[in-house]
Amino acid sequence: MKNNKHYSTLRLILGDQLNAHHSWFTRQDDDCLYVIAELLQETGYVKHHVQKICGFFLAMEQFAMALQEAGHQVLRLTLDETKDFADLPSLILHLCQQYAVTRFEYQRPDEYRLLTQLRDFEPDKTLFKKEWDTEHFLVPFEALGKRFKPGKPGRMETFYRKMRQQHDVLMCDGQPEGGQWNYDADNRCKLKAADLDAIPEPLVFASSTASVLERLKRHKVQSFGDIGTHLLWPITRQQSLTLLNYFCTHCLPYFGQFQDAMTANSDHQWSLYHSRLSFALNTKMLHPKQVIDKAISTWRDNPEAISLAQIEGFVRQILGWREYIRGVYWSNMPDYESMNYLKATSDLPDWFWTGQTQMNCMRHAITQSLQYAYAHHIQRLMITGNFCLLAGIDPDQVDRWYLGIYIDAIQWVELPNTRGMSQYADGGMVASKPYAGSGNYVQKMSDYCPDCVYQVKEKETESACPLNSLYWHFMEKHREMLQNNPRTALVYKGWDKKGSASRNAILKRAQWCINHLNAL
Repeated sequence: MKNNKHYSTLRLILGDQLNAHHSWFTRQDDDCLYVIAELLQETGYVKHHVQKICGFFLAMEQFAMALQEAGHQVLRLTLDETKDFADLPSLILHLCQQYAVTRFEYQRPDEYRLLTQLRDFEPDKTLFKKEWDTEHFLVPFEALGKRFKPGKPGRMETFYRKMRQQHDVLMCDGQPEGGQWNYDADNRCKLKAADLDAIPEPLVFASSTASVLERLKRHKVQSFGDIGTHLLWPITRQQSLTLLNYFCTHCLPYFGQFQDAMTANSDHQWSLYHSRLSFALNTKMLHPKQVIDKAISTWRDNPEAISLAQIEGFVRQILGWREYIRGVYWSNMPDYESMNYLKATSDLPDWFWTGQTQMNCMRHAITQSLQYAYAHHIQRLMITGNFCLLAGIDPDQVDRWYLGIYIDAIQWVELPNTRGMSQYADGGMVASKPYAGSGNYVQKMSDYCPDCVYQVKEKETESACPLNSLYWHFMEKHREMLQNNPRTALVYKGWDKKGSASRNAILKRAQWCINHLNAL
């Protein structure tokens, strides 16, 4: 930071704004300085997985180098240079004064807290400030208010169909290709033992983590999770494209069919048929339309190997769910992050940070998350998320865990998925019913249950799967709210047919589990 050169413009690039195709970079300007900075404020707003911190810092470093090679003026600052600045605005003010800039420009952050920081930043009237779009999402920021009403975002399926029509994706003469909008019913298959050997090993990378880990230690940054000497996640656009190509070639043929499946018996195939592109997408190293187009092109070139159900399931995640969740976030912030519709107050069990639980499904999902900073959407929703929902865990604590542990977790995408879809804390804005499930669901979609110390068929005994009694406790506790919901009404008919002694025994078992969460 000893450069005495002056610039007229300073442009800030955040760690999730690594978009090489942004219009900022269409021309070189020696009077414009791009700043990419590691900040202690970004390592400490929650406790992060160490792979997440390394992934962002390494990707930022590579992006700064790419901009410099393209002829742009770049200032990359590590924690060593920014350690004395309490927050982002204080750093910006210092840089604007140091380089005597008259214009400060930034791309609109995707997190509410950062957008508030930058919009509130007003050093003096001599500095012109401009906010740019990130040029990444398929729904323009200005259009979100028209498409998403606060408290009433509408259903994702309706939104998804409109997006298909608007962007002409998997459409034929105004109708969905194949005559059907959604093939989700075909995409809920459980992996059988014979299927495991065919699962491709995940493509991983090997970027050195030594320099970042040294900085984190030097500045006493708190983190958790496992990491070795090299990071397995993509940190450049080229690596991200390589991962996209690998997914389309090796995983897409079975992605849809097994996208909800879970297994504990494939240590070397831990990501199954999933793309693991969310980190590359959420840091904007890849554009969503680019990902969609590549996947569809691969499907059209290989119709015998890839069915329509596989490609539709993948497109729905990117074109539908990802854009929808962003709309929910921005139309309901900042109130959304404090919603607690079910009034859940229990503490997150200690074993969420270690994986040391006797519940095999939870142990596997959490251990994998600690090892790889990754779990796929059903592990997040129906294993860890389902447990938290049934056990009544405080959604603030659930949010912090999800936001910290996953490498792709940025608040705009994490919060509606966790507090909304998973925990029903928004009262049904995102989900039409709580996504609550007993051990039966886990047994149906995974092979976790046979090797578990708990018995998935039992409900009342000390050896009964905790999810079974917790499920019925949850349904009974929230009966007044749920019994008239057409998607849950039938559940109560089955519950009421049980004798009172059986119901009481199940609820007693559930209460023991709630009182002894750390012992499960």
